[in-house]
Amino acid sequence: MEEESMEEEGGGEGMMDDQNHNNWGAGGYGRHLLGERLLPPAGPPRPAGPEHNGSGLRGCEPGAAAGRAGAAGAIAAINISASTSKFLMNVITIEDYKSTYWPKLDSAIDQLLTQSPGDYIPISYEQIYSCVYKCVCQQHSEQMYSDLIKKITNHLERVSKELQASPPDLYIERFNVALGQYMGALQSIVPLFIYMNKFYIETKLNRDLKDDLIKLFTEHVAEKHIYNLMPLLLEAQSTPFQITPSTMANIVKGLYTLRPEWVQMAPALFSKFIPNILPPAVESELQEYAAQDQKLQRELIQNGFTRGDQSRKRAGEELTYNGSSACASSRGYR
Repeated sequence: MEEESMEEEGGGEGMMDDQNHNNWGAGGYGRHLLGERLLPPAGPPRPAGPEHNGSGLRGCEPGAAAGRAGAAGAIAAINISASTSKFLMNVITIEDYKSTYWPKLDSAIDQLLTQSPGDYIPISYEQIYSCVYKCVCQQHSEQMYSDLIKKITNHLERVSKELQASPPDLYIERFNVALGQYMGALQSIVPLFIYMNKFYIETKLNRDLKDDLIKLFTEHVAEKHIYNLMPLLLEAQSTPFQITPSTMANIVKGLYTLRPEWVQMAPALFSKFIPNILPPAVESELQEYAAQDQKLQRELIQNGFTRGDQSRKRAGEELTYNGSSACASSRGYR
C-alpha cells in the first residue's frame, strides 16, 4: 500500500510539471512564486469514490475549486505580464523617434543632398534602411514623411537663395550643378524610404515619393528661376560653345522632366535635345531648313571654326601614305 501511495504521489507531481520542468504542485515552484495561500495544502491522496472526482478534490467543495482557479489565474497573469513587458521593450515612442531615430535620418539626408558626384559618403545604408523600417512598423510614417518634406524644403530654399545671388556668367553652370546634385540625391533617398513609400504614401496618400520630391524642386527652385534662366539659355544657344553642350543638354532635359509645358517657352531650343517636340518636317519647308543650316555654318566660321580640306581624300591620309611608302623603300634597300 505504501509503494502504491508513493507511486501515486510521484505521478501527481510529474503531471503538475510545466514545459520547463518547473514543479507547480504543492510545495514546488508554484508555492515559491505564488505563496502558501494561493495553492491547496499538500496531503495524502484521497481514494476516488462517489463523492470525489478523481483529482483528490471533491466536486462539491467550493473552497478547493476556488483554490485551483486562483492558482491557474495567477500563473496566467505572470505569463501575460512577462509577454507584455517583453513587447513594451520593443516599442518606439514618439520621444524615441525624435531623439534617436530621426537624428540619424536627418544627418544621412544632409550628406546625400550636399554630396558631389563621385564623393564617398561615410554612412551606413543598412542602418538608415533599418531605421525607416522600424519607424514604419511602429506607426511613425506620417511624422517621418512630414519631417522628410520639411527637411528637403528647407534645403531647396537655401539653394534657391544661392542661385539668386549668382552673377549671370555663372548662373547657368550653378543651376546645372544644383539640378544634377538634387537628382543624384534622389537616387539614394527614394530607395532608403521605400517602406514608407509603399505602406504610407502609396497606400494612404495615393502618391509616389519620387514624384513628390521632384515637385518640391519644381516649386522651390525651378519655378522661381525659369524666367531668368531661359533668356540666358537662348543667348548661349545663339553663341556657339558659350557653355558646354553637355551642360545645355542636362538643363533642357531636366526642365522638360520637371514641367513638360515649359517647352512652349522655347520650342526650337528643346527640340535640339528632345525628340518629337516640333511637328514633322514637310517638303515645302526644305528651303527654310537649308537656310538655317547655312546660317549656322557662317556663324561657326565667324567664330574661328574652319571647314577643313573638302577634297575626297581624308585629312592625314596623304601623310600616312607617304610614310608607308618610305618604310617600304627602306625595307627594299636593306
